[in-house]
Amino acid sequence: MRNTLTIAWKETKTYFSSPTAYVVGAVFLALEGYFFVQAVSVPFAEASVRGFISPATFILVLLAPVLTMRLLAEEQKMGTLELLLTSPVKDWEVILGKYLASLVIFVGTLSFTLYYVLLLFWFGDPDIGPMLSGYLGLILYGGAALAVGLLASSLTPNQIVSAVLGFGVLLLLTVTDQAAQVVSGLGAVILEKVSITAHFTDFARGIVDTGNVVYYVTVVFLLLFLTTRYVESRRWR
Repeated sequence: MRNTLTIAWKETKTYFSSPTAYVVGAVFLALEGYFFVQAVSVPFAEASVRGFISPATFILVLLAPVLTMRLLAEEQKMGTLELLLTSPVKDWEVILGKYLASLVIFVGTLSFTLYYVLLLFWFGDPDIGPMLSGYLGLILYGGAALAVGLLASSLTPNQIVSAVLGFGVLLLLTVTDQAAQVVSGLGAVILEKVSITAHFTDFARGIVDTGNVVYYVTVVFLLLFLTTRYVESRRWR
């Protein structure tokens, strides 16, 4: 675990030495600010909270792949990934460390939106339940989106290709929720179960369903496992 934390700390510092984290953070907060201004016109506190929390999922479809595109793609391009793989550090420690670094940046950026929550409490009396569940859902959703982006970053040495690939996968996992509404039977059930957005809806409503939590945790573990196995396969090329 020490190796994982060391890698996470190194990658976190690298984020702050490059413009990526600042650009992603600025865009995320600017868009969230816009949706917050639109939401406060709604007379009900719950609606106001959902008004700026729910759009964050669509923002993450765009920004999560950008935040993770460098993590493994750059290592491949510079030839330093092979050095990492031949060091005493285990492959899964490398993957987990890089993932945790991106998660720290995301959660840190998300924490700035608590300013909007303070404004809601200052000018009104919102229900704290939907807020807590909404932020929990966003962290889980963001964690899954970052795992998708990290897997995409492992597949190519080109950061732009990595970002586009991650965006495409996340977009596909998002639109399956809409596709489930136009089909019927088993197909609709399957599409709804795999949709990354459908499992967030309850969180935005103030409902913490164990099944939804398990879904996001499973997605993260599965994608990190696949990323690790793919990186391990490079040893035999």
